[in-house]
Amino acid sequence: MALQGAAALVVAAVLVLRGLGGADQRVVNGFGTAVWFALIGGGVLAAGGALLVGRRWGRGPAVFAELLLLPVAWYVAVGSHRPLAGIPVGIVSLAALALLFSPPALRWISGDQRGPASSASSGPDTR
Repeated sequence: MALQGAAALVVAAVLVLRGLGGADQRVVNGFGTAVWFALIGGGVLAAGGALLVGRRWGRGPAVFAELLLLPVAWYVAVGSHRPLAGIPVGIVSLAALALLFSPPALRWISGDQRGPASSASSGPDTR
């Protein structure tokens, strides 16, 4: 997630530099698109950073961002006829979703820290 957010911020910087360099702004407004990428990229970067340091609030935005990337990957691969770009985006998004919904991640988000390697799970459940 943090890498995806950082990539979006790099795209925003490139769009700003293109706009300042005199790129044609009639078809696509590079500055407006740069603001969009900066806002979304900053949010995704914050969510990824939160997950890296163990903050649970980062999981919701991370799931949302990955779910939004799936139709983008489909459009890039099928609609734009660029499977070499769309398929990797889809694979990364599906892998991130699989990790976000894996059993250890679900135990972590629910606050249940007992896992198969934990000494707390060696005896019967006493709840």
